[in-house]
Amino acid sequence: MKLLTVEATRAWDEWTIQQEPISSTDLMERAAKACTHWITEKFNTSSPFVILAGTGNNGGDGLAIARLLSEKNYTVSVYVIATDKAQKSADFTVNLERLEHAGVPVITIQDEKTIPAIPGDAIVIDALFGSGLNRALEGIYAATVRHINISKAVVVSIDIPSGMFMDRYDEDAPCVKADFTLSFQLTKLPFLLPEYGALSGEVHVLDIGLSPDFPGLEEARFETIESSLITSILPHRTSFAHKGTYGHALLVAGKPGMMGAAVLAAASCTRSGAGKLTVMTTWEERHILQTAVPEAMVIELSQENISGWISDKNIQSIGIGPGWGTASDQVAYLEKIFKHFSQPIVIDADALNILSQNKYLWYHIPAGSLLTPHPGEFARLTGKPSDGFSSLEQALHLAALHNIYVVLKGRFTFIATPEGRGYFNTTGNPGMATGGSGDVLAGLLTGLLAQKLSPLHACLAGVWLHGKAGDVAATNNHPISMKAGDIIKSLPAAFSTVSIGY
Repeated sequence: MKLLTVEATRAWDEWTIQQEPISSTDLMERAAKACTHWITEKFNTSSPFVILAGTGNNGGDGLAIARLLSEKNYTVSVYVIATDKAQKSADFTVNLERLEHAGVPVITIQDEKTIPAIPGDAIVIDALFGSGLNRALEGIYAATVRHINISKAVVVSIDIPSGMFMDRYDEDAPCVKADFTLSFQLTKLPFLLPEYGALSGEVHVLDIGLSPDFPGLEEARFETIESSLITSILPHRTSFAHKGTYGHALLVAGKPGMMGAAVLAAASCTRSGAGKLTVMTTWEERHILQTAVPEAMVIELSQENISGWISDKNIQSIGIGPGWGTASDQVAYLEKIFKHFSQPIVIDADALNILSQNKYLWYHIPAGSLLTPHPGEFARLTGKPSDGFSSLEQALHLAALHNIYVVLKGRFTFIATPEGRGYFNTTGNPGMATGGSGDVLAGLLTGLLAQKLSPLHACLAGVWLHGKAGDVAATNNHPISMKAGDIIKSLPAAFSTVSIGY
């Protein structure tokens, strides 16, 4: 699913109006009907509705929804929040006349003192401002937002919570805290970022029939990952294949006291579809891996073995870092791997920490490698971002500068590509916020690369399957009690949701 800018969203509306053709007022009616259908499915007529509308097109949506709810015997109170200088859009004016003609009273509020009381059992429809907002709300508008937020009512925002920006975050700008947000046609970038995502509540994307042929969809910089894409990029299995067909992965991981990370990464890799896995680790702890993951071969971590294995043409991918440590020996090992292995590498955990402490290594990373930082590791690599929007730009800059892929882990894991495009993953749940979850992802990515997926496709499939496995695990375990091993156990079920067979 594409994520559009404000300008592109407006252009899509206009394109639909011209191509269908349809009037802007009728398109607004279509959007209002979609919202009303969702609202009436969610809420019955026992709760009073308070519609708070601005005078632009978002307000027009709110007035149309009020009329449609009234026709269905819902109790509605409609308030237009406006200063003397407020400009009224043409579609707002049409819907105001329609509402008044339907006999629904509309009260205009121009003074903070006359903002209506909101009953605790009410449903508030927030239709003050849509996605075109370009400056912080002030005066009567800011006061109304504060009034909404301190109420005990359920809040449904139309298009986007009022006060929210599409392209930046302002901590001091008033913004409605919604319980539900009804977004038109596509989700929106701010919903996927931590600061504004927390204010968006439960987001529902409503189809309002915008033209699917809009050319601006192809120009979108960001998009979400859909299951159909994963189905299209996963490798096919053939009847006469053998383990050599699907690649040999090498994991460099583990040290005394941290072997669990190596075990999780290795176990995940064996569930990825890779043909073979070898783990290079500290020799005195090898029995842990050979017992916990019997499918993996184990060799000693040494300069001699690294020299031999990274020059082995049978190794298709390397993953490095889980539970590995950051001692001087590890720095030397990492440098050697970077300089002598020419294919993309999965760089995780302590390998990322080594990078943050040894900047010269950045210029030896093989092209197309995958860096998989969590927010703390990312801050050590690039400096702490000021907010979610800046973290995207920092990740994209890093990817372009070093010709790598940055997999910034989080609620909506973000993949930054060297070409300047970004992908958000929408699978996963809070139960995955547990130690070892990232090691599982590192092993899965390493195994996918071994099967000769491109770095981008490995990233897309890896984060989606990782999150999907977490979702499957959450159906069998309460999210509070989930552990990383539950994700590994659920990988086969995750693959089955997008598998195309043999």
